[in-house]
Amino acid sequence: MAVNEDVCRHDHCGLCCGSSCVGCGSIELTRGEIGFLLKFAQLPFLPAAADTDCKIPVYIGESFSDGDDCSQIIRLLEAKKLIRVDYDIPLANFDYSEYESFPLHGSMALTLRGQQAIDQIRYMGLDIGDE
Repeated sequence: MAVNEDVCRHDHCGLCCGSSCVGCGSIELTRGEIGFLLKFAQLPFLPAAADTDCKIPVYIGESFSDGDDCSQIIRLLEAKKLIRVDYDIPLANFDYSEYESFPLHGSMALTLRGQQAIDQIRYMGLDIGDE
């Protein structure tokens, strides 16, 4: 599935590329990526955890039982600059007891580019819900 975006003018306005100009145009998303991205349409922030090396992000959610697949989806969405993962910003008043085996407790949030992707997904009628 390709998501069209405005063409980047490379003027660092922050609108299309968050001042990083790392590739505007269209992006490819899998069904799993779309399903996970749409979680942010319901909740603006999600919990995240990781080992001290931060190489494998962890999200324990109701519809993702396979941590490896979920970790891969998180890495892909982050690489596409659709979400941001911050291991130094935990969610206030969130019970991280399910994540106690991981030393880093943080959060994930949608970026402006991610919100634009969600808007495009819904406009195209691809609101497939949770995977």
